[in-house]
Amino acid sequence: MTTDIAGNSMAEVNPKGSPTIMLDGHIDEIGVIIQYIDDDGYLYISPIGGWDAQVLVGQRMRFLGTDGDVLGVVGKKPIHLMKTEDRERASKFTDLWVDIGAASRAEAEARVGVGDPGVLDSRTLDFPNDRIVSRSIDDRIGAFVVLEALRRYAEKPGVARVVAAATTQEEIAWHGGGAAISAHSINPKIAIVVDVTFATDHPNIEKKEIGEHKMGGGPILSRGALISPVVLGRLRETAKQHDIAHVVHAVGRDTSTNADAIHIAREGVATGLVSIPNRYMHSPNEMVSLVDVDNAATLIAEFCRSITADTDLTAR
Repeated sequence: MTTDIAGNSMAEVNPKGSPTIMLDGHIDEIGVIIQYIDDDGYLYISPIGGWDAQVLVGQRMRFLGTDGDVLGVVGKKPIHLMKTEDRERASKFTDLWVDIGAASRAEAEARVGVGDPGVLDSRTLDFPNDRIVSRSIDDRIGAFVVLEALRRYAEKPGVARVVAAATTQEEIAWHGGGAAISAHSINPKIAIVVDVTFATDHPNIEKKEIGEHKMGGGPILSRGALISPVVLGRLRETAKQHDIAHVVHAVGRDTSTNADAIHIAREGVATGLVSIPNRYMHSPNEMVSLVDVDNAATLIAEFCRSITADTDLTAR
């Protein structure tokens, strides 16, 4: 296992094997950053990553403060004091503040400072039907899948060198973030990115626009311009051989995942994208099926075993 300057962590199996396969799951989550502290000790925050400010209202936050974690609550004017037009208007970050219980700026600044990051303070819950609910499933579940796939591959390794990378900065970096750095250092011929995508089996979803992705229906394999048709074909063939249910998702342009950065690293990487159906993305209570997680890990481990030095990665 190794780490790098960007905070990526990498675990490797069969280091002298060939070709090299990179498995990527990003470990960063959306959060907030302290922008300003007022004279009364209230914190004002800006987003890290893509937020719907509505989900922040009334939530508990956990900040990485001066001497450790600092808890706070997100405040907003009570509905009793709002005018009618304010009640019907969506909240913005500028409408919110965080109360850490401080009575003054000095007291607050002894515990936190401008630039300190924070995340939602919520815990993981087990739900019926093999489901879990948590913040940051996007994409720590993907980081788990690639490590679990590597563990299963290690039980019966093939000829390939396989490196599982837990990468940083996906939620904020259009330039590629930690995944681009890892792809440069690992130098893979093949990459499998594991992220979450939108489950479409809940109300108010238009399947004609997004596709049909049910929780428990299996991992989702992306097909499109940035995806290697060879890798996709091998993933689908592997799924069929091992009786793993899966769904194909059409992606006409960029995928908004680390696949976008990895596939153009160095001289190019044959890249596939495996996604876990996720309900309520970028909220305190994202939900996935552990059946999908297990099947994704099995699929990727078997895919890695199927790759040999003679595998032709050129679509012909």
